[in-house]
Amino acid sequence: MNLTTLLNDSQHREQPLPTGPWIMTQQWHELLFAHWPIAPAKLRPLLPTSLPLDTFEQQAWVGIVPFRMSDVRPRGIPAVRGLSFFPELNVRTYVTLNGIPGVYFFSLDADNPIAVALARSLFHLPYFNARMRCQRSGDTITYRSYRTHQHAPHAAFVASYRPTAPVTYAARNTLPHWLTERYALYTVIGQHIYRGDIHHPQWPLQAAEIDITCNTLAAGHALDLPDTAPLLHYAHMQEVLIWPLQRVI
Repeated sequence: MNLTTLLNDSQHREQPLPTGPWIMTQQWHELLFAHWPIAPAKLRPLLPTSLPLDTFEQQAWVGIVPFRMSDVRPRGIPAVRGLSFFPELNVRTYVTLNGIPGVYFFSLDADNPIAVALARSLFHLPYFNARMRCQRSGDTITYRSYRTHQHAPHAAFVASYRPTAPVTYAARNTLPHWLTERYALYTVIGQHIYRGDIHHPQWPLQAAEIDITCNTLAAGHALDLPDTAPLLHYAHMQEVLIWPLQRVI
């Protein structure tokens, strides 16, 4: 990871780079955005009341995002094999606050108990332990995840996916851009809202196809996904910098 090049690659951002020092690096591999449209009236009650739901042309969206991570490490500390490399799978929707669009996570499953514990305590995100496996054969990714977290809702995801077209970069004011080019996450702690900023190059997106064998992720959050094919975008790799949480309200 060339940090100077990464930080200089910021012209695609609609907001300036975060101020202050970043605290963590990550690399995301073989990532799939699978999105389903949801009526705002159905989704709004499932979010904290203090977070404004974001919509695109009056339509809300829920995303399921499987990928694997590497080089997960605090700034100045080398990657560690048992801690810095693991699959992750999240369920998310989209919010905006003070003009800054971001992601709200319903859940994040990971196959690394130490990383789960640290993320829950330091970033106050709904991480859950899971037994996971991500395998690549040619251009096809086979992904399996079974949540094992004690007292958590049951959740499983088994699917195979692959890219089907060359890389493109989403244009502004389009749905793919709105879904993917977000550089903040929001979480609520007590009565306060916190934002965590991130930075990465613009997403190198590819059209994709998926074969889903099992998907009970959304049901555990009272999310009723429509019985339609998801909107799919694949990205082979992304280098990411993470900033600490900041209280915004």
